[in-house]
This record gives sequence, C-alpha cells and structure tokens, in this order.
Amino acid sequence: MNQKSIIEQIQTNKKHPNLKFSIKEKTEEFTRKLFFTLFDVDTEVAENIEKLEKQFQELADLVCWEPDKPCRDIWQEYLERLPEILKKLNKDAEAIAQNDPAANSVEEVYLSYPGFFAIAIYRLSHEFYEFGLPLVPRLMTEFAHRLTGTDINPGAQIGTPFFIDHATGVVIGETAIIKDNVKIYQGVTLGALYVDRKMRSIKRHPTIEKNVTIYANATILGGETTIGANSIIGGNVWLTASVPQGSMVSHNPQINIKNTSEK
Repeated sequence: MNQKSIIEQIQTNKKHPNLKFSIKEKTEEFTRKLFFTLFDVDTEVAENIEKLEKQFQELADLVCWEPDKPCRDIWQEYLERLPEILKKLNKDAEAIAQNDPAANSVEEVYLSYPGFFAIAIYRLSHEFYEFGLPLVPRLMTEFAHRLTGTDINPGAQIGTPFFIDHATGVVIGETAIIKDNVKIYQGVTLGALYVDRKMRSIKRHPTIEKNVTIYANATILGGETTIGANSIIGGNVWLTASVPQGSMVSHNPQINIKNTSEK
C-alpha cells in the first residue's frame, strides 16, 4: 500500500467533522486562567475577565455546532454567578484549614491540596453543565482529574463546605447528591450499580446527607441509596442500600498476624 492510499484511507475514516482536539487544549487554558483569576492575588481581575470572555467565545464557537444553541449568550449569566461560586470555594478551603490538623494555613490549602483544586474546578464547571453547555464542563473536570486523580462529574450536586482528604482515586458520579459539610477520603466511589445507556435520565448515584464522613476506599452504589445525616462510613465498606441517620458502618476483615521472629 502506497503512502497516498494510506492518507486517503485515514482521511476517509476521520468521520467526525466536529472532533477538534483544540477544544480540549482551549478548555484547559480557560480553566487555568479562571482559577488564577479567582484566587491568585497577583492576577488582575478586570483584565483577565476580558480575556476569559474572549476565550469562552472561541470555545462556544467550537463546541456549539448546532445552530439552535447560542452558547455565547451564556457568558454574562455565568459571570454573574462567579462571586457566589467563589464564596462557596472559600468556605470549602476554610473548612479544610480548620478541620485538617495537617493544614498549616488556608494558603496551603489553596496552593497544595489536590482535593480543593478538584472541588474548585467541579464548582466552576457545574454552572456550565447547568446551562447545558456541551463538552466544556466535562473537559474542565477531566483536566482536574488528570492533575489530582479525583474524578467528579460536573453534573453532581455538592453542598458547602465539602472536603476531599488526600483526594487520589475519588469518583463521584453525575447524579450523585452530596449535602452540606460532608468529608470523604481517598479511594471513595459514589457510583452506579450498573451501566446502561437507558439509565441516562435516571438518578443512578447515591445521596449523601449532611455531616457525613466517608473513610478511605468505601464504595457506595445506586441511585436509591441514601446515607443518613451524621453517619460515619468506615474504610473499605461496600454499600448498595440506604442507612439511617446517625449510623456507623464498618467493615471488619479477618487479619492474621504471624510473628516470624519466633522459632
């Protein structure tokens, strides 16, 4: 097969005219600038808001290829929501600083906590998801996922404050509902019982009520599963059914310890 034939076959099989990887690159640039605009004291707000608007307009033109979806019109309303989003994120950061003994300052939380970064990008993407903006919300959270190991679908509903400790391996599904003052540790999954395209419009991820703590590697599955308020879910627990408020759920594995120094 000659090179011309190979090129023709590749071109023939590039079937998606709107599949442009520049969308991903531009979304990541936009997300980074948005984060710095909100938090970095040396980043000038007014100047960057103008730059963000231009970046958003470029993104809107790339992702809204259906003519009946005027995505550019979203920007002004999104901009009006930014102060409230920032208030929520400041509460998240303050709660982490006040409750985590490893945090030496709130600045440390903003600069070094992967869980906070993942929450921040989730909250910033969630509003775009609510507006129905295609692709961009998911690409924003996937950007955070790649950097932090924390996978939060932009469709999830998450209260304030929210704390993800250590962050790595956390998965929060699209229809999960998390109420105020919830804390989860690394490796926690809030997922669906099974995957079926027919369930697209159905709640398939759990509800976590207020003041719940979920320890490392716990798995909670199912749209009808509710963790009652003020409950503690222990590490490595597997749940597919609801638990009442004030519950303590634990997993007790059998551990055998052998002293190899004895003869």
